[in-house]
Amino acid sequence: MSLKGNIMSMTRELLVENLKSNVLVVKFTKVNGEERKMLCTLHENVLPESNISENPKKENLDVVSVWDLDNNGWRSFRFDSIIHVRKVEGVL
Repeated sequence: MSLKGNIMSMTRELLVENLKSNVLVVKFTKVNGEERKMLCTLHENVLPESNISENPKKENLDVVSVWDLDNNGWRSFRFDSIIHVRKVEGVL
């Protein structure tokens, strides 16, 4: 499936799978109504050493947490707020 295709046909699982093996530009609407483009990934070679938490949080399936490459930090967005997803070639 092309990431440039209809975002409505992309499942959260497919998005996370693509984030684990690629760098993506995700355009979404923030909670305050602003649109944002984020260069992000979940590729293991880019993620920082994981911090083991004593109280792991329950996963919210409405939200996708990603590593923001521009800000070098964890960010998240609501899956239903995604406008467009594009794969970035040649970054990893």
